[in-house]
Amino acid sequence: MSASSTPCRPRLLTQNSRLRPHGIFNWTLPAWAGRLPDGRTYNTCPSAGVCRHICYALHGTYRIPTVKARHQANLRLVLNESDAFATAMAADLELPVLQGKWVRIHDAGDFFTDDYTRTWLQLIRTHPAVRFYAYTKEVDRFRRLVEPDPPTNFRWVYSYGGTQDHTLNPEADRVADVFPTTEDAKDAGYHSQADCDLLAVTGLPRSE
Repeated sequence: MSASSTPCRPRLLTQNSRLRPHGIFNWTLPAWAGRLPDGRTYNTCPSAGVCRHICYALHGTYRIPTVKARHQANLRLVLNESDAFATAMAADLELPVLQGKWVRIHDAGDFFTDDYTRTWLQLIRTHPAVRFYAYTKEVDRFRRLVEPDPPTNFRWVYSYGGTQDHTLNPEADRVADVFPTTEDAKDAGYHSQADCDLLAVTGLPRSE
């Protein structure tokens, strides 16, 4: 490919209105459970609990047909052509515009299988100039696959509202929760990341 035809913008990574002002890119799957156009059912958040009743990614712009179709296309790529997904994502991560930037893995969805998680870990390790972060409710999967040898350019936060909440230790784990107001969050010992989503993984941890 000649220099003049080299893509300048990523194919798979996007920037939503909340992350764009901070230069953060994101990768998105359809949230929770649904049905693909070919009839297959899916669940991209297998450890979702009460959160599935209030998930922001099941409402608003995420329900616009063109937006939903793009997210489902992302999932189909992962399910049908995992090697092609890894190759295309690697191409995005190697673009000059991504160097030194943060990528939020999953604006919606989660690390729904071991193989998919391993694919992301390989992508993270092989692109050290890009920094990654994620919210996840897949506590057991991360205990097994991520925590023993985490990539230095990857940060994560366990978010409450899942079926594995009882395994979390807020004294040792970085955790996040949803509150009606900022004052409620402060009263519970949490710090708001309303100013920037990155504060969930770079800001002060929860305090007693």
